[in-house]
Parts: sequence; C-alpha cells; structure tokens
Amino acid sequence: QVQLVESGGGLVQAGDSLTLSCVASGGAFSTYAIGWFRQAPGKEREFVAAISRNSSPTTYSDSDSVKDRFAITRDNAKRTVYLRINSLKPEDTAVYYCAAAAHITQEMRAFGNWGQGTQVTVSS
Repeated sequence: QVQLVESGGGLVQAGDSLTLSCVASGGAFSTYAIGWFRQAPGKEREFVAAISRNSSPTTYSDSDSVKDRFAITRDNAKRTVYLRINSLKPEDTAVYYCAAAAHITQEMRAFGNWGQGTQVTVSS
C-alpha cells in the first residue's frame, strides 16, 4: 500500500503562486494514478486534478474556479506529484489532499490511500 503525504501549503496573498507536493512511500507508486482534491470550510471535498501513472493523460475539474490556473505533474523517480496553483484567489482557501487510484478518473470514490492534507489560505 502506498502512503501519501502532502506539503507546501501555507498562508499566501491573492495573486501569488504555490506548488503543493504529494510524496509517496511504500507500494508501487508508479502504478497509481494520483489525484488532488480540496475541501473548503463548510463545503464538500471536490476534485481538482489527476494524473495518470505515466504523466499522460491528465484531467482537471471543469469548474471555472480551477480551469487554466492549476497544473498537475509527477516525477516517478522522486515518488512525487505536484500541484501548481497560479493566480491564487481567496476562494482557493481549502485543505488540499492527494489520493491514489488504479486508473485516472475524476470520481472521488475510486481514490484511496488519502494523505492528511495541507492547508492553503489565501488572503485578499
């Protein structure tokens, strides 16, 4: 079983950029698709982006709040998946989680091995 640990969150200003990391230990990391999700205060957890085991394809949420500002990449040699967020907005404030799936998908129920999350807070 792969274990995932997120990092890179923090308090940032609106308009800044941030890169989150999801580091895996144990298991065969390169055989998993990895997804990023986020949960804002008082809201349900939502899908953000996912990347297949070989980095292509990737898929992103169709939400206007995500589209064109997020980029997911992975480095299998480093057992790490990254989520780059550009032009951060206060509505990006959330706990960001990564999780593993057998195949690339946007379906949250297909993901397991959830990390503990990393908090991103965007001030206006």
